[in-house]
Amino acid sequence: MTSTAALDTVLDLLRTDPQSEAELEHLAREAQLLPTGELVYLVGARPATEAALLFRVLDKARALAVFEGLSSDHQAELISALRTPQVAEIIGDLDPDDRASLFDELPASVAERLMHGLDADERAMTTAVLGYPRHAIGRYMSPEVLALRPEQTVAEALAEVRERGEDAETVYLLPVVDSSRVLLGVVGLRRLLLTDPKERVGDLAHEAVRARATDDREEAARRFFAAKLLAMPIVDAEERLVGVLTVDDAVEIIERENAEDSARTSGSEPLTRSYLATPILRVVRSRIVWLLVLAISAILTVQVLEIFEDRLDQVVVLALFIPLLTGTGGNTGNQAATTVTRALAVGEVRVRDLPRVVWRELRVGAVLGAVLGSLGFVVSGLVYGLSIGIVMGLTLLSICIMAAIVGGLMPLLAKRIGADPAVFSNPFISTFCDATGLIIYFTIATVVLGL
Repeated sequence: MTSTAALDTVLDLLRTDPQSEAELEHLAREAQLLPTGELVYLVGARPATEAALLFRVLDKARALAVFEGLSSDHQAELISALRTPQVAEIIGDLDPDDRASLFDELPASVAERLMHGLDADERAMTTAVLGYPRHAIGRYMSPEVLALRPEQTVAEALAEVRERGEDAETVYLLPVVDSSRVLLGVVGLRRLLLTDPKERVGDLAHEAVRARATDDREEAARRFFAAKLLAMPIVDAEERLVGVLTVDDAVEIIERENAEDSARTSGSEPLTRSYLATPILRVVRSRIVWLLVLAISAILTVQVLEIFEDRLDQVVVLALFIPLLTGTGGNTGNQAATTVTRALAVGEVRVRDLPRVVWRELRVGAVLGAVLGSLGFVVSGLVYGLSIGIVMGLTLLSICIMAAIVGGLMPLLAKRIGADPAVFSNPFISTFCDATGLIIYFTIATVVLGL
């Protein structure tokens, strides 16, 4: 049977709510034919009761693989629906960082009960990860790290890797620490394998790209990829090694941050579970707040139009260009905001660079405005006369400069006050540029046309 046929069969069985032993065995056989990715999709997309039923018939190895493929909120819902001994076994097999993310989503009483079911070492590592703020990179590191000493020979280091490597998160990049676990550098496994066994590890180690456990997760993950790492040591305030961030966790952070920024840029909140499995009211709740905020802020634009209503009555043709001007302002501002937000995320720009960013965006806006303004002057001048052409040319120049400055400024201000730069991107910038652009437009029109 093909995986597609098996998928259809599993869906049909789940809809019938199998209860008998024969039906459950049939469901288990069909589920066994599905790839792990399909099972992750089903458990994440189906209602909680169906997801729990499907998960319950999986063998331990498949169940663990599926569970690890789910987001932490999906895991929490599944646990609430299951409440079986199988759960405790799976929790014990999770990595400490994954376990900590899951406990964040569970009721305190449930998390506490599951924590008590862990052995002492796993409990200690999980507690250490949970001790960091939710957006700190320490929440995503693994404390299961194999560290070497500088006085070790390559032969001794490789022997330790063979002995302890199975329990470590990764062995491809190995931290080198002193007797107080202060990070001295890192050495790659490849380097060890290709070096004379008598060489000292300390002579092979090189400076490590690292992050403090309290650093913001997105900034640390962006730095991780900028340095093209497979793993990155995580240290405390005293530079002592406390864990390691691996590429899979860095990818997860970036994906989550990108999804969040994308949702907020379009004026909504990100969904915490799959779209099809999210209740309608929760989808509405993720959108309605932003729609109300933007609707209220758009009143400003209406007020501006009302103020200049008499100018529109005198020169009706001015109304024809309002969509063009507001669209140009919003697009210019959003382009600048997107560029600066990305530069902030990868560490190319910092808050202290605000004057330089403003000066740069002023020049960019001036060039953009000159090009668009010249085009607007020629086209509108030929069609509606020289005066209208002058108004359009000057307005496009002014709006582009204003919008570029505002778009570059907003993410830095957001960062300065500790807010998410994405929140200040498209929705608010568009609304602000619309209102401000209209004020500029009608002011120029009043002066040029003598209204």
